[in-house]
Amino acid sequence: MALPILATLSGTAALAAYLNAKHHILYDLTHARGGLAPTPSAEAYMASRVASKRLLTYHVFEEQALHKRPHHPFLIFEGRTWTYRQFYDAVVSVGNWLMSDLGVQEGEVVAIDGGNSPEYYMLWFALDAVGAVVSFVNWNLTGEGLVHCVKICGSRYLLTDSDVRSNVEPSLTPLSDLGVTIHYYTPSFFASLTDDTPLPESRRENATLESTRGLIYTSGTTGLPKGVIMPTGRELFVGHQAATVLKLKPEDRMYTCMPLYHGAAHGLCTTPCIHAGATIVLGRKFSHRTFWPEVARSRATHIQYVGELCRYLLNGPPNDFETQHCVKVAWGNGMRPDVWEPFRQRFKIPVIHELYAATDGLGSTFNANAGPFTRHAIGLRGLLWNWRFGEEEVRVRMDVDTEEIVRDERGFAVRVGPGEPGQVLHRLDPEMLAGVPGYFNNEEATGKRRIADVFQEGDLYFQSGDLMRQDASGLLFFVDRLGDTYRWKSENVSTHEVSDALGKFPSIAETNAYGVSVPGYDGRAGAASIVLAPGVSEAALDLRALAAHARSALPGYAVPLFLRVTERLEYTGTLKIQKGRLKREGVDPGLVTGTDRVYWLKPGEEGYLPFGRKDWEDIKAKRVRLT
Repeated sequence: MALPILATLSGTAALAAYLNAKHHILYDLTHARGGLAPTPSAEAYMASRVASKRLLTYHVFEEQALHKRPHHPFLIFEGRTWTYRQFYDAVVSVGNWLMSDLGVQEGEVVAIDGGNSPEYYMLWFALDAVGAVVSFVNWNLTGEGLVHCVKICGSRYLLTDSDVRSNVEPSLTPLSDLGVTIHYYTPSFFASLTDDTPLPESRRENATLESTRGLIYTSGTTGLPKGVIMPTGRELFVGHQAATVLKLKPEDRMYTCMPLYHGAAHGLCTTPCIHAGATIVLGRKFSHRTFWPEVARSRATHIQYVGELCRYLLNGPPNDFETQHCVKVAWGNGMRPDVWEPFRQRFKIPVIHELYAATDGLGSTFNANAGPFTRHAIGLRGLLWNWRFGEEEVRVRMDVDTEEIVRDERGFAVRVGPGEPGQVLHRLDPEMLAGVPGYFNNEEATGKRRIADVFQEGDLYFQSGDLMRQDASGLLFFVDRLGDTYRWKSENVSTHEVSDALGKFPSIAETNAYGVSVPGYDGRAGAASIVLAPGVSEAALDLRALAAHARSALPGYAVPLFLRVTERLEYTGTLKIQKGRLKREGVDPGLVTGTDRVYWLKPGEEGYLPFGRKDWEDIKAKRVRLT
């Protein structure tokens, strides 16, 4: 009798294993709602914080500093270490200065402008502690962009790191006209502050989950930056959630050189480390020279990446410290497929934890990848997830020329099938509208992110602006920003896929793909700006081999018809590639700036050839037809 029972048990186990492998049931159970909403444990945590009236990041930091681990390292910066209690004492002194000398009031918006430093953290936490709203200005901004950010937030102060004085000085007159007072801070100034009077809890007790905690600005790649409202509840939840997803422990140390004014370093490094009682290792800025030495010497267990940082490291020269480290996890977003495995192998990092999230978006996905199955994905959706949440997060077909949703004969959105790219929409219910991201003092921009009557009259969804695809196995992949995908020969072309393909050509170090308008043609023709690999000259670039590589790696409609060879690509402060100028200039020789050279795939030719004024005029006059 025992043998049939054992056989039955064995068969049941085998069936369970098969169903789990096919439908990712265990993954769905352990990852719960996949970032769409708080898990029951997170909801309980949030409820306990509301009940105790301790909702701020400062509250969590204070608990670590005064009760849980006052002597544990909180921050490591350029060789110096602060414990939680030491840093707390500094924050209290800065908070008293803000109240007594500047007269900062509860609920007042205060703009801060500076690079990564301990003093920047002191200002952030001190403003939080006195009940102010922090406006995190991008320190790279100057002129119109800087004045715009200070103006829309309504701050009467611009608290500025003396290191970025040169960016502020040209705008003294327009800032003064706005009634803005500029205070430059230095390490020695903050060290001179000695008032250790406890900061009054009355400054913080009126905070609610819906109250505004801070403003984080968009990159401004398509216009002037917009201030994204960070509600108190969202900041609290994101910090707690990220610490939980990463399974951070106090002994962990996370290295980031991402700018603190940005949501990545803010909500995916700083606040999670505070929630876990872990240690932040802060780099002043990204540098090939300092990255691995700082990571290794600090014994960091996690490194944070964004955008093209990993490609930069991979293209950089060997460093003595690049494998002599304690890193277990690389955590971030934007790891490209052609970089993923080479990065892991060269730098000996076991886990690449790719995520998808946006400061002004809804929903998040996580993929802790340690093997081949989920490689290159941003998440995994199994049978249970699709059954429970498949109506809350949907992907719809888009007309990439008009950037409008494709609708059926009844006027409702068309869903995409497995493997087909579509814009991600998140369903909005009335009770959740207060927590939906919006733009400060910009109702028009806020309203454009919401769309009604998508699948039935009266429904409401939030537009992510991002194209994703989910394959038949449940793997979720990022495809492109909606404005970056273009249409050529009636086909949609993903700039990310083109860049990934060209990036595998040995002579190319970096690629920025985009679409350009050409007179007489619908859609946009493919173009790619490329930076040559170290040691490769433009004269030595094998343009015929490059064309053959592109044709073998991409569908015919996606092969770039134009190449722009440049010395360097343009990036935002968070290492996101900028396309705006390239798209505006196109390939018109009269508009292309600088010393860049343009090449093209002339019909009938095997390789790329130099592109000049005569070629442009031939295209315009239709003496040459692009194919």
